[in-house]
Amino acid sequence: MQFLIDTQIFLWFISGSSDLKTNCKRLIEDENNRIFISIASLWEISIKTALGKLEISGNYETIIEDITGNDIEILPISFAHTVEQYKLPFYHKDPFDRIIAAQAIVEQLDLISSDDISEQYMENKAIRRVW
Repeated sequence: MQFLIDTQIFLWFISGSSDLKTNCKRLIEDENNRIFISIASLWEISIKTALGKLEISGNYETIIEDITGNDIEILPISFAHTVEQYKLPFYHKDPFDRIIAAQAIVEQLDLISSDDISEQYMENKAIRRVW
């Protein structure tokens, strides 16, 4: 199976947080699954750490080791993703969450997210939010 993880899930995963549900952790660690993280998540993390609104273990430059070390693939933003984001209703005003939802829809990736608003975007789509 293929999954897109949102920013919060990634941060919980790499920090070993107990906030991450066991079933989600298993899905991410399962070698049979392909796990993606949006470049938008990395952009969000870099902005928030630079502003001092988010603390991560180590510095931002080393976050790539967490990605590659866990066989997570970076999903770039394409024009098709921006078109889908443009069409989405404004359930969520956060641009990072909106583009991640759009990427999941376009790429047909189940979205691992604790954000129940993202589930509204998945209605009537061939994908689901996992939490």
